[in-house]
Amino acid sequence: MSKVLNISPDLISLDSIFEYFRSDFNVSLSEECLEAVAKSRTYLESKLSQSDKLIYGINTGFGSLCNVEITTSEIEALQYNLIVSHACGQGDLVPQDIARLILLLKIKNMSYGYSGVRLALLKKLVSFYNQDITPVIFQQGSLGASGDLAPLAHMSLPLLGLGEVYYKGERQETEKLFESLNISPISLSAKEGLALINGTQFSLAYSLWSVYHGKRIMRWSNIIAAISLEAFVCSLDPFDSSLHKIRRQEGQQRVAVDILKILQGSEIIGDQLLSVQDPYSFRCVPQVHGASNDALDYVSTIVERELNAVTDNPNVFAMEDKILSGGNFHAQPLALSLDFLCIALAELGSVSERRTYKLINGERGLPDYLTPHPGLHSGFMIPQYTAASIVSQNKQLCTPSSVDSIVSSKGQEDHVSMAANGATKTYRVVNNIYKLLSIELMVATQALEFRKPKKSSPFISKVVQAYRQVVPKLEEDRVLSNDINTTRKFILESDY
Repeated sequence: MSKVLNISPDLISLDSIFEYFRSDFNVSLSEECLEAVAKSRTYLESKLSQSDKLIYGINTGFGSLCNVEITTSEIEALQYNLIVSHACGQGDLVPQDIARLILLLKIKNMSYGYSGVRLALLKKLVSFYNQDITPVIFQQGSLGASGDLAPLAHMSLPLLGLGEVYYKGERQETEKLFESLNISPISLSAKEGLALINGTQFSLAYSLWSVYHGKRIMRWSNIIAAISLEAFVCSLDPFDSSLHKIRRQEGQQRVAVDILKILQGSEIIGDQLLSVQDPYSFRCVPQVHGASNDALDYVSTIVERELNAVTDNPNVFAMEDKILSGGNFHAQPLALSLDFLCIALAELGSVSERRTYKLINGERGLPDYLTPHPGLHSGFMIPQYTAASIVSQNKQLCTPSSVDSIVSSKGQEDHVSMAANGATKTYRVVNNIYKLLSIELMVATQALEFRKPKKSSPFISKVVQAYRQVVPKLEEDRVLSNDINTTRKFILESDY
């Protein structure tokens, strides 16, 4: 039986939402949420019936058309037109797991009762999620400010019986699926179209995915760096706690402790120094990895706040008797954080490639390119080329999105965050880091073969033994892209 995430006014922790990436669950709505949403809707309908006052997006046009009055008889058409006109997404498809997460985050956003939607709409979204009906969404189209308009419009199309969905993993037209499952589309009422497409759920879903994998990458970066440190017979002095206490950087101290634990009991490292000082990519692992660790902690805090935020517009405050039009849809907090995360993770890949280079360079008793027969065999020469190419691409992807802004909607929306672009490029960087770490793990474990019969630390021995079950040591040249792909799968599926 599937797990159930009960949506309530309580804050959701990152660890709770990370369960989504490990094993899927259904969602339910707490009584508190149902009551809050119902009260909000009753209040909004009362205001509309009692007053001729213009309320943005409810009885007015959108964007620069905010002063155009919409009659009561046109409100339903207004909401429908909003969704279909804003569904202008282009580019690659959003991965299904992230598209499904966008749907979940929209449910959470509306559940607080500040969006003014009907319970019927919220329950429809929940039924989509629990029936494994996932909207087909495109990556391009959001400026990260009025909400992630185009992507969220595509998320909303299936509610109207339009667009495409994945059903149990298979892509198909919404209309045909509804016919086969006897599902009826919903008609949107006042405010509901705007509540659906305003918000940061597209950028947030990518942010959550990136933070989740960023934490996995952080752990694996330390493990693989430790294997490289052992293979390169490095000094342990740079990891002494006395050094890191006087620097006072928390991430740096944590990394140094972690590396020493991983290397504890090694017969290779610390036995005989092969150099007075090691290259920075080895010696400065605590400083480099630690800085990325601290950046990841900061970004995690921002993302967790956004996870528990209400980011549509306008917002209905029934208990305070007011409806406020503001700018909570502006994704600047995520935009800055995504750029920071992108850079921090890219640095882990950059320093990883440097260690890979040193290990294949024929130094410290290791053969050129880590092959027993250099010349006839190229060994690990070209994986380093691949790593260098990926690192270079990451540098280009780390150009900040948040420093860019293009005016839209006749100047009404004159500063935008570009968080969505930051989100999708961070997604690409994360996937690139997994490739870079895979190459370093291949190279580092091969280098360890030349340190035998001395034994690795018990921890590293355990990791290498499991890894060798799927990727054997390199005796002669073979197609290494296959090994990189297998190694990446090993890293993604293994926990240590």
